[in-house]
Amino acid sequence: MVTSYPLPEGFTEIEVFGIGTTLLVEALLGFILNGLTIASFYKIRELRTPSNLLIISLAVADTGLCINAFVAAFSSFLRYWPYGSEGCQIHGFQGFVAALSSISSCAAIAWDRYHQYCTRSKLHWSTAISVVMFVWGFSAFWSMMPLFGWGEYDYEPLRTCCTLDYSKSDRNFISFLFPLAFFEYLIPLFIMMTAYQSIHQKLKKSGQIKMNSGLPVKSLIVCWGPYSLLCFYAVIQDATILSPKLRMLPAVLAKISPAVNAYVYGLGNENYRGGIWQFLTGQKIEKTETDNKAN
Repeated sequence: MVTSYPLPEGFTEIEVFGIGTTLLVEALLGFILNGLTIASFYKIRELRTPSNLLIISLAVADTGLCINAFVAAFSSFLRYWPYGSEGCQIHGFQGFVAALSSISSCAAIAWDRYHQYCTRSKLHWSTAISVVMFVWGFSAFWSMMPLFGWGEYDYEPLRTCCTLDYSKSDRNFISFLFPLAFFEYLIPLFIMMTAYQSIHQKLKKSGQIKMNSGLPVKSLIVCWGPYSLLCFYAVIQDATILSPKLRMLPAVLAKISPAVNAYVYGLGNENYRGGIWQFLTGQKIEKTETDNKAN
């Protein structure tokens, strides 16, 4: 006989099912698109460039977010978290590593594109590998801190997934949030804004607008801005006064970022899109330029 667990407080049956379904769709879409990006890099020699290694770093991070969303979707269908408190800590850590690495990889790509378009200098393999190692190492450092007591992982309002606990709003949370947000959100956002603004001005002067320079910044703000605002709101006000459904929206919105990033950086990249087409159809790429060009 299947055990029926009570609904999480503040949610109806259809809302729990709807959130679980949304998470599942987001995970499947992101997993397919980023898997295609990774497989194309592995199979197509022309795509194996230092610049595209940064895109692969992003795709791997986003695949990790998709795995995190799969677990959350499964738990939502069950109506409860089946993996215990240790599983909650692992889930929170894994999701945080993936999320922070994803954001930082976006900034690394922007930095590389700035040099390609504005200084005409190409990325070397040694530099690309060093950047990727730094991105993941720095993200792992901040993600480990809650496991050692600086910050804390706990359940989301739906209680079927885990993330940074913003409900307490104590000194521990505040002291962790501000440096985390500065190093892992504001600095990457600043790098992206300045890099793409410089690229836009450079291309505008030459009369060759080859890319939508505002799209990467907008996608980062749309996907991760609400979650950041919720955490900062918790600093000045008790976030638990907000309805559980409202507090779940930023988490659900953030989980769409893997699919959005796959479109912006993979399918939206002219050279990479040609490699994906070759991987799927076997047709040779006509242009074998290794520049990381985007629409």
